[in-house]
Amino acid sequence: KRRDKVRFHRPSRQDTMNPIGPVQRQLDAYNARDLAAFVAQYADDVQVYRLPGTQPTISGKAALAEHYAKNRFNLPSLHAALVARMAFGNKVIDHELITGIAAEPVHAAAIYEVQGGLISTVWFVNPA
Repeated sequence: KRRDKVRFHRPSRQDTMNPIGPVQRQLDAYNARDLAAFVAQYADDVQVYRLPGTQPTISGKAALAEHYAKNRFNLPSLHAALVARMAFGNKVIDHELITGIAAEPVHAAAIYEVQGGLISTVWFVNPA
């Protein structure tokens, strides 16, 4: 009898020095609609903001998982294409073109803060 094992990514020392690793893994998991792999890249106490708001729209990994399960990973055409990326310090800024959530593709920017090899804070910016 075969048992599939769930694999968890443990941040390596290199990951804690390079913020791109967890950001790329969560993007890959997003496009695969793999909820477990997606949330594994986030800190337990992750905070997600939608600018210009100053209060988090999502607080904690459980709320993040619930939101993406109900509002994103259930969409069969969901895909985020990376248009551009820059990283400095513990921040990564991605410009993404997202399809499958609206009739037309949506441009968005995501600013990720990485601490200890996991994404701790995200700020989303959408065009007006």
